[in-house]
Amino acid sequence: MKMSNKMEELFNAARINELLHRKEEDEKKKNCVLWILAVIGAVAAVAAIAYAVYRYFTPDYLEDFEEDFEDDFDDDFFDDTEEKDVKEENNEDVVDVKKAEVKEEKEEKEESKEEK
Repeated sequence: MKMSNKMEELFNAARINELLHRKEEDEKKKNCVLWILAVIGAVAAVAAIAYAVYRYFTPDYLEDFEEDFEDDFDDDFFDDTEEKDVKEENNEDVVDVKKAEVKEEKEEKEESKEEK
């Protein structure tokens, strides 16, 4: 009996030892994965900072181009509308003149009828 108890204790100790080693191996794997993720995160952070610094110090050449283009466009746009306004005013003047001429002709006809 004593022998069997000792044997059982030995087997139990071996099982416990195996379980402990498994847990240690699992922790090592998890630790390794965490280190890999930490390194990837650090590299990504450094890359983001480098990009931000690059964008801050690099001049924006496109902005100058857009400003020039917008100025030209605005000038053209306003010139066109001013020309249209002038044309419309001229058209209104022409219409007013024609109306006045028609009135004068009517008045002349009426006067000539009255004289007869």
